[in-house]
Amino acid sequence: MEGKKKYIIAEELKKHNKPGDLWISIQGKVYNVSDWAKEHPGGEIPLLNLAGQDVTDAFIAYHPGTAWKYLDKFFTGYYLQDFQVSDVSKDYRRLVTEFSKMGMFETKGHVAFCSLASVAVMFAIVLYGVLRCDSVWAHLGAAVVLGMLWIQSTYVGHDSGHYQVMSSRGYNRLAQIITGNCLTGISIAWWKWTHNAHHIACNSLDYDPDLQHIPFFAVSSRFFNSLTSYFYGRKLNFDPLARFLISYQHLTFYPVMCVARVNLYLQTLLLLFSNRKVPDRAFNVMGILVFWTWFPLLLSYLPNWQERFMFVLTSFAVTSIQHIQFCLNHFSANVYVGPPNGNDWFEKQTSGTLDIVCSSWMDWFFGGLQFQLEHHLFPRLPRCQLRKVSPVVKDLCKKHNLPYRSLSFWDANVSTIKTLRTAAMQARDISNTAPKNLLWEAVNTHG
Repeated sequence: MEGKKKYIIAEELKKHNKPGDLWISIQGKVYNVSDWAKEHPGGEIPLLNLAGQDVTDAFIAYHPGTAWKYLDKFFTGYYLQDFQVSDVSKDYRRLVTEFSKMGMFETKGHVAFCSLASVAVMFAIVLYGVLRCDSVWAHLGAAVVLGMLWIQSTYVGHDSGHYQVMSSRGYNRLAQIITGNCLTGISIAWWKWTHNAHHIACNSLDYDPDLQHIPFFAVSSRFFNSLTSYFYGRKLNFDPLARFLISYQHLTFYPVMCVARVNLYLQTLLLLFSNRKVPDRAFNVMGILVFWTWFPLLLSYLPNWQERFMFVLTSFAVTSIQHIQFCLNHFSANVYVGPPNGNDWFEKQTSGTLDIVCSSWMDWFFGGLQFQLEHHLFPRLPRCQLRKVSPVVKDLCKKHNLPYRSLSFWDANVSTIKTLRTAAMQARDISNTAPKNLLWEAVNTHG
């Protein structure tokens, strides 16, 4: 009977927000996921970031299918007494239900097959260009194709990480290892670790690892306070080196992006050989060994060190287009300090993302992820569906007076450089070790 239900209030729920004492609420029912957090397929960090809160919208976003049936064993017997649903959340949940009934989460098209086929063809072209051609221009052409291969391979790895692109989970995991570890040299385990945290805490300066690029970049002068990264568990020191580099970040942004893959390789190795719990560590390490076997071997067939250097730099520069794209999606959007709030899931995703406008024939190049807002709202939605749902999302944002930013690739670059330059000018003010004018911060940084 209704009267026999046990209730707690939100303030009581907030107290259960740490490892070993981790409670969440989903649709008003309170669950204790303390023991299960380390086994969570999406990692422990998303649960820790949202601990002690109602996480209904985030749960719906990541689990539009059958995951609900696994919740009962974690039910505490308590219900959230002051549980409320905002109008925007009601509309968001209605959309998820409608998309699910239409089969949009299951209809993946032929994107994965076409992408894998194109990757195989490009890999053959790279091998031919290096092994069978003597011209330096043919070798540089092969480097360009290799850069495009890495871009497309990353999209397949991204897709397979968010939803099942293959016929079974086993094949899906194999696709992840091949497209991620074996072909790009970037561990799918590292990607999942950072990417899930990014989605949950989109554009939180201290919780989102995709914004934590000290000492090279700072998208907000709030980083000048040496924020503590709750993802990495360390302070992001704004020291003299960081001040110097950030002072010129609007000039160094593109050159740094051209060699950004070096950092991704380093981050992969640091995770795989750390004491952290890494899912499928052995397979990830084996995949990385495959990459560091074929890639150096391929380079060894080039005639001299000069061509090898040019080959690597060219392939990295081509792939930097993808790195830049991901920065454009978030660097000039709104930011905040603090943990994500499960009660404003929709609002935080719209605030922290920016779409890139392009013709439909360019979807293959941007991987569908130019619809970044749509992807963040519906991360399990196959990328072939993102363009279709874009008008619906735009109307919903308009209805609730929420931002829906959509810029051309050029304008998105301009907006990003302006954001970097704003912070750079602040960093040059040596006497201003921390932003003192809060009004300026609110209006000019990401107001």
